[in-house]
Amino acid sequence: MSSLILPLFTHVLLCTVLYALLTVTRAPVIWGVGQSKDGSNPFSNIQPKISANLSNQFEWPLFFYIASVLLITMDKPIESVQIYLAWVFVIGRVLHSIVQIFTNNIRLRGMVFTVNFVAVLAMWVLLVIEHI
Repeated sequence: MSSLILPLFTHVLLCTVLYALLTVTRAPVIWGVGQSKDGSNPFSNIQPKISANLSNQFEWPLFFYIASVLLITMDKPIESVQIYLAWVFVIGRVLHSIVQIFTNNIRLRGMVFTVNFVAVLAMWVLLVIEHI
């Protein structure tokens, strides 16, 4: 089994958790489950943040998936630096989700995103250098 499968699967699990959270926070509006006594959604402040974060999981992470699949399908062993960068990316995505959903700290969110961005960019740079 490729050592990149676990970081890839971890990101899939993050997306699964986000879909579950989104379902729970939309339940008061969609099914009337968990509504406040006045009929409002008690999760109305956090639900848009979860939705936005879930959308974010299908933007820059796409490049992570492509790089990982390319590395897995090559006939060479995957360098440990690539595995390290994959874990930096995935752990960073988890932290990014926590910051985006539970805080309003845009500066911190930007810093965490930058780590994610650089990790995937580094994966690609190393991949390209190896094939020049």
